[in-house]
Amino acid sequence: MNIQLFETKKVRSIWNEEKEEWNFSVVDVIEALTNSPRPRKYWNALKTKLKAEGSELSHNLGQLKLPSEDGKRYLTDIASTEQLFRLIQSIPSPKAEPFKLWLAQVANERLDQLQDPELSIEQAMFDYKRLGYSDNWINQRLKSIEIRKELTDEWKFRGVQDGIEFATLTDIITKTWSDKTTKEYKRFKGLKKENLRDNMTNTELVLNMLAELSTKNISEASNPETFIEHEQVAVKGGEIARNARKELELKTGKPAISPLNAKTGMMIGKGENRELKE
Repeated sequence: MNIQLFETKKVRSIWNEEKEEWNFSVVDVIEALTNSPRPRKYWNALKTKLKAEGSELSHNLGQLKLPSEDGKRYLTDIASTEQLFRLIQSIPSPKAEPFKLWLAQVANERLDQLQDPELSIEQAMFDYKRLGYSDNWINQRLKSIEIRKELTDEWKFRGVQDGIEFATLTDIITKTWSDKTTKEYKRFKGLKKENLRDNMTNTELVLNMLAELSTKNISEASNPETFIEHEQVAVKGGEIARNARKELELKTGKPAISPLNAKTGMMIGKGENRELKE
């Protein structure tokens, strides 16, 4: 799954390799177009209206399990670019035309990226810059994405299942190095729907990268076969980062884990926010 940005709205999307086209979460598109606080209810009402008008559009949409804000995966209506063009005609919004242009751009960019993978990195950098992140933070974040992918590739190679098993191991790593579960960590930073890693300081990103890189390296060396063995490896990887965190806190006299998030961090004084702004 990918997260595409329309203005500042996140739109979940899946690339269909066979058809070479994007599929987008309809609920996310509706939220981006209408700013509705209840986009799912809006979509249900719109489906009823389309059916009453004799439209077959809603019947032809697909469904996929996409991750939600609570970390779980739920069946979600998805639509291709062509289907969204038709759907947008039924949604009164001043953003309709800009959104259509955005859809066309996203489709073209993906085809370009298939020819040149470096363009994917450039797009991610552009998206983070547009949200106000500093160059230094962006470099750390992109590196963390690379390390995360190396870890998940290792898990897939060992037979770990994407979804609940990935989430469980990730939570073990996070809890071990930070003393907080992912949910507790997000609550500590005042986050709800937001991505935790997108709200980490440079120090937190580095420690999390160390934990995940260590987990990957230990897994490669120990060849875990059962899920219990993977859990044990996750603890060992997290412990390496926890020891580094404790040592850093001892030397600096300051906690390495901060309640700052991207939004509040950019609004407070510069001196208090050097990690996010520098």
